[in-house]
Amino acid sequence: MKRIASISVLFALAITATAQRLTDYVDPMIGSGDHGHVFVGANVPQGMVNVGPTQLEEGWDWCSGYHQTGERIIGFSHMHLSGTGCADLGDITLMPTLQEVELSREGVSSTYSHERESVRPGYYSVILDRGNIKCEMTATKRVALHKYTFPRGSNNARIIINLKDAVSDELQQARVYQLNEYTVAGYRLSHGWANRQQVYFYMQFSKPIHNFLSPSIDNPYAQATFEVGPGDDVMVKVGLSPVNEMNALQNINVEMPQWDFDAVRERALENWDVELSRIKATFRTDRERRIFYTAMYHFLYAPVVWGDCNGDYMGSDGRVYRDAGFQNYTIWSLWDTYRAAHPLATLILRDELRDYAQTMLHIYKEQGELPVWHLMSNETYCMVGCPAVPVLADMVLKGVEGFDYQEAVDAMKASLLKDNRQLDHMKNYGYIPWDQSSGEVVAKTLEYYLADWSCGKAAAKVGDKDSTYFLTRCKGYKKMFDPEKQCMRALSKAGKFRDEPNFNPCHQTRDYTEGNPWQYTWLVPHDIPGLVSCFPSQQAFIDRLDALFEADADLGEGAQPDITGLIGQYAHGNEPSHHILYIYNYVGQPWKTQQRVRQVMSELYTDQPAGLCGNEDVGQMSAWYILSAMGLYQVEPCGGKYQLGSPVVEEAVIPVKDNKTFTIRSHGNSDKAIYVKEVRLNGKPLTETYVTYDDIMAGGTLDFYMSTKPVKKSKKK
Repeated sequence: MKRIASISVLFALAITATAQRLTDYVDPMIGSGDHGHVFVGANVPQGMVNVGPTQLEEGWDWCSGYHQTGERIIGFSHMHLSGTGCADLGDITLMPTLQEVELSREGVSSTYSHERESVRPGYYSVILDRGNIKCEMTATKRVALHKYTFPRGSNNARIIINLKDAVSDELQQARVYQLNEYTVAGYRLSHGWANRQQVYFYMQFSKPIHNFLSPSIDNPYAQATFEVGPGDDVMVKVGLSPVNEMNALQNINVEMPQWDFDAVRERALENWDVELSRIKATFRTDRERRIFYTAMYHFLYAPVVWGDCNGDYMGSDGRVYRDAGFQNYTIWSLWDTYRAAHPLATLILRDELRDYAQTMLHIYKEQGELPVWHLMSNETYCMVGCPAVPVLADMVLKGVEGFDYQEAVDAMKASLLKDNRQLDHMKNYGYIPWDQSSGEVVAKTLEYYLADWSCGKAAAKVGDKDSTYFLTRCKGYKKMFDPEKQCMRALSKAGKFRDEPNFNPCHQTRDYTEGNPWQYTWLVPHDIPGLVSCFPSQQAFIDRLDALFEADADLGEGAQPDITGLIGQYAHGNEPSHHILYIYNYVGQPWKTQQRVRQVMSELYTDQPAGLCGNEDVGQMSAWYILSAMGLYQVEPCGGKYQLGSPVVEEAVIPVKDNKTFTIRSHGNSDKAIYVKEVRLNGKPLTETYVTYDDIMAGGTLDFYMSTKPVKKSKKK
């Protein structure tokens, strides 16, 4: 009841504040071009169902199943990823037609045009060229509603249920069966990025099925035919469940008992307006507002619920857990999102944090370690480090309620002290030697160090005696710093740097994950002062940081396509660079942070389909923008110090605890007035370069007074 009340208040505030809905400023096509990889379709915030087009074309830019350049649609699938660099999902695809078609990926596809396509939060529609059929869809968290309008009458209008074709996976087993003249049900089991992904469905049609053609083992396409008149429509409810078909039916009965398409669409839109109003911001231009609220839209995509209305969910161990007592989530892109998306969530999604923590702790119990990159009850082990540790530690240090802190610390410690993923080397050497590992040793080790620090800080809070071990081990990055090359480099078992006669910091090698020495040199967000001490002087550190942005942008042959959004060798399109702009705050030159942050927001985020300079990465690229647009960024992996930058908002109001608000305002802002002359917290001059989580949660005001010229006075860090 508290959750419902808080949402109602937020929505009322949003409607009162502006006659125009915040959803009017969302353009879901932003990020659908270039390498954004965003989901395009209909969903509600954090919904299991993400229903929308899956295109015939395949490849890296089709990780979500859709790209702006795609020309053919194979149908409308119920689950899609958003912004990832790996592909999967696209499960359970429906495709309407007025004629028999070849039952193959290409045979079922139809051309379409963007001119006859429409998308807004909670709604998607397109008119297919084949048959001129209008296809509309909307959703609740666990249920999709399709509406197919056939322009001419036929007793052979059909909807193909395609269980074979998805996004880059291999079908292992599928079943669909007819229950009565209005209903079919089944499941799909596949192998892909998620090793064993199983989803159940229950479909209800608004018209009686005239004929049902069951799929065969070799050709898993079912077909339901209908008698329709000119301009007639057939609606389909599709409930999903990770557990079984009957739970999928229960999800329909709870979330969508009626057949009112417009009402469901309007509720989805209202749901989005409520969630977008968690930050009520005004801007100087509509362009900035579109970028901001579309970023909010993308940020709110995930993590997605992965459990039924009755509390059942499928665990990481393949067991069904009944009436769990918490909301289970999936799609944890933690290597990306620990950096900005989760620090943002602690500010504006506080209602969900308890369930985030409970999900992670239950995953720990089920698989023996905290999640790395969790997808539909599967651990993919994608990316490096222990990225759940800073997320969980951040909640401990910020005092999030609803979970046991000692249990969380125990899970962090156990995950960091395992022997898999080269963690045994961290215990034996304090780093991962290049001659004892398969690769990416610099990236892996640095990520483990920041997780060590996070665990140590959380352990210290609960009085755990092991805090000293982790807070000591996290300093090991100093051994990896090569003072001659002025960057982080791989060490051998004997403690010697790898012999590389043609070493070039611009070029990616096997020692770095989606990056190179230039970018990974700065991946010590937990101890910037310690990193500074690795250089001969603070000025030498500053000179090297300046040089990053002026370096040759050539990445060399064979560099991964994720390294994008380059300013010199700063790569905003990939996450290891995201905190770097704010490092100037630590060395007494905040005006450089302000200039670079505004440069990135101005040049590398736009309101066009190619509006993201890299993979959206399940909310991280968007969260960076949201925080930075408000003049904030949490550099340290956890704990709640939000460094100050250069806001673009005129005003941003965040509802916080006890019906209070925290209001951020900029004064004298413009495209040229990008520098901060003074900051006042609750009317008093702020001498530090940051505000704390507690400052924000207490409510009040943060005022930025802007200038066209750099203000070069030192501030406390």
